[in-house]
Amino acid sequence: MAYSTVRYVIEENILTLTLNRPQRMNAFNDIMRDELIAAFDAADADDSVRVIIVTGEGGAFCAGADLDEGGDTFNLCNQRGGEGAALRDSGGALSLRIFESTKPVIGALNGAAVGIGITMTLPMDIRLASSNARFGFVFARRGITMEAASSWFLPRLVGPMLALEWAFTGRIFHAEEALRGGLIRSIHEPDELLPAARNLAREIADNTSAMSNLLNRQLIWRMLGADHPIEAHIIDSRTMAFMGASIDAREGVESFLAKRPAKFELSPSKDRPAFYPWWHERKFR
Repeated sequence: MAYSTVRYVIEENILTLTLNRPQRMNAFNDIMRDELIAAFDAADADDSVRVIIVTGEGGAFCAGADLDEGGDTFNLCNQRGGEGAALRDSGGALSLRIFESTKPVIGALNGAAVGIGITMTLPMDIRLASSNARFGFVFARRGITMEAASSWFLPRLVGPMLALEWAFTGRIFHAEEALRGGLIRSIHEPDELLPAARNLAREIADNTSAMSNLLNRQLIWRMLGADHPIEAHIIDSRTMAFMGASIDAREGVESFLAKRPAKFELSPSKDRPAFYPWWHERKFR
């Protein structure tokens, strides 16, 4: 696929997706949404991709929604017709697609990440930030509400009190506050951010089973909404039984005993267990 707002580059099993509208501070529009969703579809279908890094071109990660429509920028009723429950916001379509990813996703936030620019990163698994990065859940200052399913993700990441403070004030805050709050994992100098993200991605790609990571990613995310640990016990018993009998488990043990690098073979696109996606059994959608 040809992309106009995103760069799609695979190097040594790591896919780097770069938001590529630097003249607009990588502002988010429907084309970028569609291209990012297509990029995640392509990555899931490509077993050579072991880890995904998402970053921005230029001095910003994503400065939020493109405001070309002026006062009607967020008027979904006029833009798409219909009202209420029939409407779905663009950011939410992207967040839900990232949530379904079969590969680990690392956000390398190289600059301003505001509005959809930060909420699109919440379903990513690990976020690193440049010391130049600034964040803001600015919705109340624009007369709108949390979007992109961020009312589900944000309090699970930082707790409801801090999520509410950031949502109530809509203020811009620095990377140090994001780090204290648990929104990001680490802060790096601008020229060290992508190397740090790639080092982390290499640690994953070179040493772990892609199938283990597919299952572990969904085990952790899906259990955030479980009512009791018995739900985790039931499903991780199934995943352990599946993986324990697999060639990857045999290879993991034998390579450890032989003190050699493991060569895992299970394919995330072809070898998934029959019960995956298990959450559909309970209609978790």
